[in-house]
Amino acid sequence: MDVSLCRAVSITTEASSRAPLPIRAGRIGSSLAARAYRVDLRDHLIFPGLINAHEHLHVNAVPPLKTGAPFPNSYAWIAAFQAHFEEPAVTAALQVPKALRLRHGALKNLLAGTTFVVHHDPWHPALDATNFPVALLRDYGWSYALGWPGYGPPAQQSFAATPTDRPWLIHLAEGTDAIAQAELAQLDQLGCLAANSVLVHGVGLREQDVDRVIASDAAVVWCPTSNRSLLGRSLDPRRLCAAGRLALGSDSRLSGARDLLEEMRGVAARGELSPTQLLGLVTTQAARILRLPSRGSLAPGMPADLVIVEDRGGEARSLVDIERSQIRAVVRDGVPRIADPDFAEWFAATGMEAVPVMLDGKPKLLAGPLAEPALLALEPGLELIVDRNERVRDLGLEARCY
Repeated sequence: MDVSLCRAVSITTEASSRAPLPIRAGRIGSSLAARAYRVDLRDHLIFPGLINAHEHLHVNAVPPLKTGAPFPNSYAWIAAFQAHFEEPAVTAALQVPKALRLRHGALKNLLAGTTFVVHHDPWHPALDATNFPVALLRDYGWSYALGWPGYGPPAQQSFAATPTDRPWLIHLAEGTDAIAQAELAQLDQLGCLAANSVLVHGVGLREQDVDRVIASDAAVVWCPTSNRSLLGRSLDPRRLCAAGRLALGSDSRLSGARDLLEEMRGVAARGELSPTQLLGLVTTQAARILRLPSRGSLAPGMPADLVIVEDRGGEARSLVDIERSQIRAVVRDGVPRIADPDFAEWFAATGMEAVPVMLDGKPKLLAGPLAEPALLALEPGLELIVDRNERVRDLGLEARCY
């Protein structure tokens, strides 16, 4: 169905526009259709769907390791985690079918406005499902880490097999000690530092290492909450951000933030980057680093993956400063997937069943294909409204869209 999002301000890092935003066949349209379904979004802002540049989708419900002193590097954390596998809660979490755990990680992202995710693990058939909650990076190369070669493809072989126009991912310099600090030079010696190299974490990068990353046109994915939790500190993002060589990732809840919105709020609160810079890290800059020409903007022809929020004053800050329950609607392929109850008619107009849920204590409508009880049971703060008909009446679903 053709849809016209009217009276909102569309926001990207390059510009803002008050023109109606047309959606045609699940993509941003180039012109308004004569008989489009109109959604009145006065006093709202529309952003591109967010890009999470680093995630492990299948472990978001696994209880994290209780840590004391910071680890010197990720390998020490991995070693300490081995005994944690024996914990009954961890065993129970890992007994949940992996396909369901992958969908849970995707749903976690979607609820926070993230519509595109980079999953840094072996591919699983569940990721190919046509109704998977988010879009995923495909056709890329990866290795796990130089110091943990037993998991994932070997670095040199994987890098050599990756086309130069596709990204190649690796955890690198995830630590504060000499082992982490030596990894960039090791990667370079292996011939794996190039313009398509995407280095995840980079905490151990020194000033000269950052120079080398920028000179090679490589990039870093920054996961500050995970870094601070495991290592006690993170990298200084400013030079890499200014050079356009930085993206943002949430990592999984095993060590990282609850979601990408929480990650952004923390960065903004610490004053490490401005709201506009943060918006770039999760839209245009991430799309450029990950070789995604069809993501990160609101240009005609792009997938209609959107985040809609109230205008709270200050364009990028209206997104950066909020929690997931404050998002008005998350749209994927032109169809609302999670939204406030007054968007009920929009769900109906697109043929999408809307199921009443509570998200962090606030009533929402969730797209029917996502309302699997087993899936929702994995996500803290999300629950079905049991007496659906009565609750719908109580919410007074008088649509604001027309």
